Amino acid sequence: MTTPSWGELEVGASPDPRSYGPVTRTDIVRYVGASGDFNPIHHDEEFARRAGFPTVFSPGLYQAGVLAGFATDWLGPTNVRRISLQFRTQVWPGDVLVCTAQVTARDESADGRTVDIDLRATVASSGEPAVVASATFVVA
Repeated sequence: MTTPSWGELEVGASPDPRSYGPVTRTDIVRYVGASGDFNPIHHDEEFARRAGFPTVFSPGLYQAGVLAGFATDWLGPTNVRRISLQFRTQVWPGDVLVCTAQVTARDESADGRTVDIDLRATVASSGEPAVVASATFVVA
């Protein structure tokens, strides 16, 4: 994907939404291994049920990583200046995430041009946000 130019990033500009998934247990276990977050609630069915959950669920940072990847595919990984995340709902095996973004502000100063964006990873089946975020990117 080509990084949009300053002129293309007016307030309200958005990339096409992108779907990820369905999230599999393999995705979850791979993330757990890569992150070092070995909480059994994310990979041990029996443990998750004893804790009161219907099954294992994805670590919130998995969804955050998917959302951050969506944003950097649009605006470039070297252009990130800030990102702030809120985890809203759990993601279960079989869920599909739909990622969206929108420019909310632009700034042009002696330090350069930046855009602020709002990001959202939504569980497709329920419409509930799994992760909401805001970020600032520098733009050429």
